[in-house]
Amino acid sequence: GWPTHMFTNIFIVFSQVSFMNNQKQQKPTLTGQRFKTRKRDEKERFDPSQFQESIVQGLNQTGTDLEAVAKFLDASGAKLDYRRYAETLFDILVAGGMLGKHLSMYCLFTASEDLETMQAYAQVFNKLIRRYKYLEKGFEEEIKKLLLFLKGFTESERNKLAMLTGILLANGNISASILSSLFNENLVKEGVSAAFAVKLFKSWINEKDINSVAASLRKVGMDNRLMELFPANKRSCEHFSKYFTDAGLKELSDFARNQQSIGARKELQKELQEQMSRGETLKDIIAYVREEMKKTSISEQTMIGIVWTSVMSTVEWNKKEELVTEQAIKHLKQYSPLLKAFTSQGLSELTLLLKIQEYCYDNIHFMKAFQKIVVLLYKADVLSEEVILKWYMEAHMAKGKSVFLEQMKKFVEWLKNAEEGKHVCLFVSFFFFETFRLKWFLKSLVLFLSESESEEEEGD
Repeated sequence: GWPTHMFTNIFIVFSQVSFMNNQKQQKPTLTGQRFKTRKRDEKERFDPSQFQESIVQGLNQTGTDLEAVAKFLDASGAKLDYRRYAETLFDILVAGGMLGKHLSMYCLFTASEDLETMQAYAQVFNKLIRRYKYLEKGFEEEIKKLLLFLKGFTESERNKLAMLTGILLANGNISASILSSLFNENLVKEGVSAAFAVKLFKSWINEKDINSVAASLRKVGMDNRLMELFPANKRSCEHFSKYFTDAGLKELSDFARNQQSIGARKELQKELQEQMSRGETLKDIIAYVREEMKKTSISEQTMIGIVWTSVMSTVEWNKKEELVTEQAIKHLKQYSPLLKAFTSQGLSELTLLLKIQEYCYDNIHFMKAFQKIVVLLYKADVLSEEVILKWYMEAHMAKGKSVFLEQMKKFVEWLKNAEEGKHVCLFVSFFFFETFRLKWFLKSLVLFLSESESEEEEGD
């Protein structure tokens, strides 16, 4: 019963929908069609040989003038893809490029083997990396790789690379982490690592000093790994010390010895803490520490610092200031005989007192406990009045100075008065002793004279 025009409209709609569905199902064909790709989407073929040819050609034209070389490298970075070909670039600059037909006349390995020339070459690398900061990581990787292949170079080439590396390390151009390559088993076994290290550390120390070496090695956790430059059967402090001292690097030898000593102290401290945690007797702990002092030649001043740190590390301290003082006094009272055993010298006492000051300053909950700890150890005969007065007058450190001196003011005044009183007592005792001795002398003299007179009378 619907009007005819309604059927006509419905038919038209269905026809349109059907047509659209058919259009969607039809798949386009690519026959005879060309699609343009944008230039930025095109991937350039990796071609290090073309890059190498451009660099080598430019370097050969600059000759041995390092200023001209630096300028050429600076300008070429704008035209050539340094980021993509960083490894190739540094291969050329250090070794001249490994492809014979492209060998550069300018490279580190063809330079003179002296420190001044190596410093000039280091400047070229320094300028290049400062200009193109993204090359820094690639440069470190290249040095690491070159160190792994030291056996493939001549002794002269190794020496030049060692000197350059030392200068770059001294100036912070590369990280000391690159030295991990020297611990390669084959290089170590054949003595290449140790010989290379001698040249490297000499140029590093010449450029800066041993403190620079120590700081850089600590930063990357290599300060305790220098022994690994030698095979396992020669990995001793004595061998290391002799090898580098004979090579003119006593500073490095002393540094390594000190690091080994620090390692031994850490182990000793750890063992002490474990003994205390196990509840071993103070007698046994004292005997163990004395034995370790003999074996490792650790001084009493160093040992009292280790003992103090161990004693204070065995407790989980209360976070409340008013409670931690009471807790500390109770704990230190128990361990005062241990502290007393290693403060037989005035310098050891002063070392302990400074350790206490430092500890109370670094642990804020102990700031108000300082005076009570000192008084406790004074009463326990660990700290003497002479040392406490010396600390107060001149030997204290800057950490918390004003707070701790104020805390100690009344106690120090009491000590001074006690000292003066003691002097008075001594003077009085001396006076009476001398008076008694004088009386005894006079009495003896009178007796002697009277006896002499009696003898004379009898003689008459």
